[in-house]
Amino acid sequence: MYDPMLDDSPGCGIPYPNSYWADVSGGHSENKSEDDGPLTKDITIDVAIIGAGYTGLSCALHLAREHGVQAHIFEANQTAWGCSGRNAGFILKSSGRKPYTTMQKQWGEEVMRGIYQEMCAGVETVNSLIGEGIDCDQQEAGYIKVAHNPKMFKSLQTQATLQKKMFNYDVQVLSKSELHQNFMADENAYGAIRYQDGFGLNPLKLAWGYQRLARQAGVKVHTSTPVQFAQSNSKSQASKDIVLTTPQGTVKAKKVVIATNGYTPKGFHPLISNRTLPVLSQIIVTEPLSAEQLAACNFLTSNVVMDTRALKYYYRKLPDNRILFGGRGAITGKGAEDPYYAQRLLSVLKTSFPALSTLKIDYAWSGWICMALDDLPHIYQGEKGSEHENVFYAMGYCGSGVSFSVQAGKRLAEKVVGKTLPNLPLYNTALPKFPFAPLRRVGQWGYFHYGMIKDNYF
Repeated sequence: MYDPMLDDSPGCGIPYPNSYWADVSGGHSENKSEDDGPLTKDITIDVAIIGAGYTGLSCALHLAREHGVQAHIFEANQTAWGCSGRNAGFILKSSGRKPYTTMQKQWGEEVMRGIYQEMCAGVETVNSLIGEGIDCDQQEAGYIKVAHNPKMFKSLQTQATLQKKMFNYDVQVLSKSELHQNFMADENAYGAIRYQDGFGLNPLKLAWGYQRLARQAGVKVHTSTPVQFAQSNSKSQASKDIVLTTPQGTVKAKKVVIATNGYTPKGFHPLISNRTLPVLSQIIVTEPLSAEQLAACNFLTSNVVMDTRALKYYYRKLPDNRILFGGRGAITGKGAEDPYYAQRLLSVLKTSFPALSTLKIDYAWSGWICMALDDLPHIYQGEKGSEHENVFYAMGYCGSGVSFSVQAGKRLAEKVVGKTLPNLPLYNTALPKFPFAPLRRVGQWGYFHYGMIKDNYF
C-alpha cells in the first residue's frame, strides 16, 4: 500500500480500494462520478488545487461560487481516492484532538469559542451542500460517545455538564441500562453521552456530490494526473507563476493549494515537510445481520458511535444492517494488508456483542489520516515576501475532519483571494514541525503501546 512517509508519489490512475463504499456507490463501474479526465496539454491558470478530496473540492467550489475564480483540481488517482472516500462517514462538530477546555486554558475564552463556532460552521456547510440534492445515504441524527470503563463514564458526565454550560449544547446522559435498552446492548459500554446532531453517511457519495456541484460551477477536475512542483524553488525563472509538472502536460499557476492531507507524498513541498504524521486507520464492514442477530444485540440505532479509549474504536449500523467497525491499523503501508488488523477489529466487535460470535467480514480496508503535532488542523499560506507566498494548504484534521475539511476548503478559498480570516490558531499559524521528524513512527509505536496500557488498566 502507498506509504506517504516513504513514497514520493501516490501513483497514477489507481482504482478505488475494495471498500464497502466503492462497491455500493459504483466506484468500480461506469456509474462512478464523472470528471474531466487526465490533463493532456500545457495550461496556464489562476489557481491549481492538488487533491480531489473534501478540502480541494470545497475550496474549488467556494472559489467559483463566492469569488468568481474557476480553479483546476489535479488528482493523482480517483476523486476521493484518499481519506475522503475511505473514512467511516461520521459528521461531527469536531476536528483535531485538542479538548475545548485545553484550548480555553491555552488561548482564552474568546479563541476557544471561535474555534467551536468554526467546527459548527463545518457541519452547517455540509448540511447546506447535501441540501442541494446530494444523495449520500444520510442516516438518522445522533452521536453516542460510550465509556469503556466506569471511570470514563464519570468523565463523560462531567464533559456533558461543561458543554451544556459552555455552549448550551444539548447533551443526553445515558446510563448503561438506558443505553442497552434504547440504543444497543454494547457489553463494553458502561454508559454514554449522546449528542443530537451527529450522523452517518456514505463518504464517497458525498465527495462525488461535491464534485458534481463544483463542475457545475465551472471547476475542472483532472483525475489520473499526479503533479510535482518543478525545480528552481518551485517557480519558473521567467515569471512568478508556480510550475507543476504532470505526466502529459505542464501547469503554470499564479497560486497553488495543497489539499492532500494524509496522502501527501514524501518531500512534496518545503512548506509542509516534517509537519504531519500519516497514521493508518483500519475499517471492517461485516456481512448483513439477520433480524435475530439484531434482536439479540438489541441493535436499535443507526447513530454513530465512538468510545473513550486512547486508541479509539468506532462503529455504526449501515442501511443494509451491516456493522461498520473501525480502529487503528498498521504503522507502515507495508503492513496495511496484513489480515491481523481486520481480524483484531472483528474480535473486539464480538466482545461488545457476544451474540455475533459467528459473524464474518465482507469488506476490510485502511486509509491514512493526518495527525498534527498540536492536535489541530491548520489552514495556512506561505509567508508574504517568501518564495512560497502563493502556496496554501489545509491539513491535520487528526481523523475527524469529514465536516471541518469542507469549512477548511471554504476558508482556504477566502485566503486565496486575499480575505482576512478569523484570528484563530487554525488560520494564523503554520503546522508545527515534529521534533526528531525521522523518528515519528518510533514515537507512534510508543504511543500505541502507551494507549494499550492506559485503555486496559486505567
